[in-house]
Amino acid sequence: MGTLKKKNLLNIGFQPGEALKLALAAMADPRMAGKRRDQQLELLEQLLRNPEGFRKHQVLGPVVDALIGALEPKHPVLRGAPLPFRVYGADQIEAGAMQQMRTAMSLPVAAAGALMADAHQGYGLPIGGVLAVEGAVIPYAVGVDIGCRMCLSVYEADERYLERHQSQLRRHLLEETVFGTGAGPARPMADPVLERREFQEIEVLKPLRDKAWRQIGSSGSGNHFVEFGVLELMHPEPGWALPPGRYLALLSHSGSRGLGAAVAGHFTRVARETVRLPQEAQHLAWLRLDTEAGQAYWAAMNLAGDYASACHDHIHRKLARAIGLEPRFRVENHHNFAWKERLPDGREAIVHRKGATPAGAGVLGVIPGSMTAPGFLVRGTGSPESLSSASHGAGRRMSRTEARRQTTRYAMERHLREQGVELIGGDVDESPAAYKDIAAVMAAQRELVEVLGRFEPRIVRMATEAGED
Repeated sequence: MGTLKKKNLLNIGFQPGEALKLALAAMADPRMAGKRRDQQLELLEQLLRNPEGFRKHQVLGPVVDALIGALEPKHPVLRGAPLPFRVYGADQIEAGAMQQMRTAMSLPVAAAGALMADAHQGYGLPIGGVLAVEGAVIPYAVGVDIGCRMCLSVYEADERYLERHQSQLRRHLLEETVFGTGAGPARPMADPVLERREFQEIEVLKPLRDKAWRQIGSSGSGNHFVEFGVLELMHPEPGWALPPGRYLALLSHSGSRGLGAAVAGHFTRVARETVRLPQEAQHLAWLRLDTEAGQAYWAAMNLAGDYASACHDHIHRKLARAIGLEPRFRVENHHNFAWKERLPDGREAIVHRKGATPAGAGVLGVIPGSMTAPGFLVRGTGSPESLSSASHGAGRRMSRTEARRQTTRYAMERHLREQGVELIGGDVDESPAAYKDIAAVMAAQRELVEVLGRFEPRIVRMATEAGED
């Protein structure tokens, strides 16, 4: 009989890598070990000629899964013309973002897409881009800050509470929140998400567990914030047990911290090594979901999303304890993520929302404005043309560099005083002047969401240094 060696498989056409390792392991399986070596090699040659014919094979199926990824074309050709896509608020969207969306819709795996009214240029998929692809996931169409989200807690205390306790609320924000690149609480907290098996099973996650533990319950830099304000509740949901009125509310925005950034960086490199696209599309390299790398990214992405949610949960629970009030309801939604969904034509696809909010029929969400502009508590309508999506905020009209060039700290602080908003931290690159008019953004997506309430920021806490979130 004899045992197959690595060189035997290389001689028949296997390449170094995961598929070769799995093939050697498969031939050592008791169900295969009884075959002569020439029979084993003949079987593996048949698999190389027709891998799909072995996809459901009890022993060789995993070899096929690894091979499919290895056989992904290195230089796939973009479509001659992009697929059509709906644009909301086109008059407010820069040419660079429109071109990035056209490039994304030219991918051979693209199935459908839409561009939200808050869109602006990013890397790969524009911020505000919604992209559905078949059988694959694109790490950079999810984004670096995986699972970045909004979380709104509403209390049974009217706006007079905020006016009477403003200094205490300011102190609580300073004492109970932590911001900035690499920052974390002085006393890290336990959480079930830190005990997830993915930290042991996925190689790239193993060294990240300690960092995730150190940073849980903290917020990043850039546009991330935690703020107290007033929610004008106009159309309560039945389960909220609050009548229409103006209530104290807490709103936070941040994501998966260093964990998500490391996952995004690693799997983007893997995707770009696997699928080599033209320069204008190189950040849109994908991972097939029927490969080991695709499955690993999918699991790591979902873990990062759950970790981001856990960070918000710690922030909101700590502040609720500090002010001595329990929220009557909480609404949370995320962007920078990918979902398995059905398209309007019935096809199953992976829908990426990079800086776009899920807005399926009846789905609740929060769309923020800026430090001084209002945000909105919304309910999605499930519009098929937007792929059940809406904007994730006002969207930038200036880059960070341009905002620093055009805005001064003095001008920003004067505007904050005029609007009755107190800012703790922050930088001029996040000045309200750097953002689009939230009223125009909301007007452009009336068919996508119903407004249930309006949030007015009053005390805003942000990182002190500029960031790249």
